[in-house]
Amino acid sequence: MDRIKRVNEQIKREISEIVQRELGDSRLRFVTITGVEVSRDLQTAKVYFSVLGEAAAVEAAHHALKSAAGMIRRLVGARVKIRYTPMLSFFYDRSIEFSARIENALTQIHHDKDKEDHPDDQG
Repeated sequence: MDRIKRVNEQIKREISEIVQRELGDSRLRFVTITGVEVSRDLQTAKVYFSVLGEAAAVEAAHHALKSAAGMIRRLVGARVKIRYTPMLSFFYDRSIEFSARIENALTQIHHDKDKEDHPDDQG
């Protein structure tokens, strides 16, 4: 299992580098590769990404990544020393979005609690 983890990390690192420095697609400017899950047989890899922006930015980035998947795979294959370079599938990682929502909810709860504790401060 350690080998798979190492392969995941190495592929993640290489894809991040390729997306940020080599593709030159403006739709990928604010994309971050958040994780890679290579199958046990190394035939496929799920690549998770996040992107700064609204739904349109997410959709544009996803389309750009899917369009460049073949090129990204070839570049990864040239850099990562494994027998077979996996087919890449890209998925939007919602965990950052959920974290932001939770943070906002907690901030609102804290703010509401302060109002309850100090009602005379509302002016």
